[in-house]
Amino acid sequence: MKFGIHNPSWLFGDDPHEVFEGAKKKIQWAEVKGFSWFSIMDHLIQIPFVGEADEPFMESWSTLAALAAVTSKIRIAPLVTSVAYRNPAHLAKIAAGVDIISRGRLTFGIGAGWHIPEYQQYNWEFQEKPAVRIAQMEEAIQLILKMWSEPRATFHGKYFQINEAILEPKPVQKPHPPIMIGGSGEQLTLRAVARWGDACNLFGDPATFKAKLDVLRGHCDKLGRDFNTIERTNISSFLIAKDESALKAKKARMNLPDSFRGGAMTVPQVIDLVGEYKDAGSQMMILSSYKNDVETLELFAAEVMPKFAG
Repeated sequence: MKFGIHNPSWLFGDDPHEVFEGAKKKIQWAEVKGFSWFSIMDHLIQIPFVGEADEPFMESWSTLAALAAVTSKIRIAPLVTSVAYRNPAHLAKIAAGVDIISRGRLTFGIGAGWHIPEYQQYNWEFQEKPAVRIAQMEEAIQLILKMWSEPRATFHGKYFQINEAILEPKPVQKPHPPIMIGGSGEQLTLRAVARWGDACNLFGDPATFKAKLDVLRGHCDKLGRDFNTIERTNISSFLIAKDESALKAKKARMNLPDSFRGGAMTVPQVIDLVGEYKDAGSQMMILSSYKNDVETLELFAAEVMPKFAG
């Protein structure tokens, strides 16, 4: 089983000008410790169940390019980029550049988008119907794949069009950077994964995760897609301590809010949970540490990951 780190917060200290330095140190540490993956959210403002809207927050694609330049092995990704925030032809160009800078380490994470205040603040049109946003995502993927593979790409869809569009240089990875589709909607999103995804990222406890994979397998069967060609990943948010006494002290010290959606757990509890996700079919767990808690990451790397090596 592989492991990754997701970076949902840019608060690494009291100095807002150090936000990128904190992320750089974090990804370089993760690479040394054997993590396979490092992802960041594609938002312009912080989302409500992670932090305050006005806290420092880096733009995802420019940051991924910078992180690609200071690492050499770890895979990088937006988890996930919203289809509405950039013209998809321009997004194809941006992503190709990041894949080149990273020398072929980009996973292209994409989703339908959801955070309405962000749309309102940045004057993007928000489609109320999830079916419309997912249809836009699927069109964008088709357009991007054409631009990554054809000398001059033409695409005329309902939402997006290009004519003889040139994208050079192409991405390093062939036939293209792997596409990860984020989200767990059973009827539309998981069907899109079966059609276009090289990887999926799902939410929920191990039982829910397994049930979602069963739905995905059903979509694959209907479309004639080999289910095993899709990488299955899950993301979990943790606050970890060595034992119950240490965990109780940490929760009090960090004033853990009721809105925290992850797990405050001891090391043995996390080991058991990772095993449950592995048994449910997860091939990679992506860890999000609450408020960039250093001890959580260190304990996970030192005491949890070795249990699943090999």
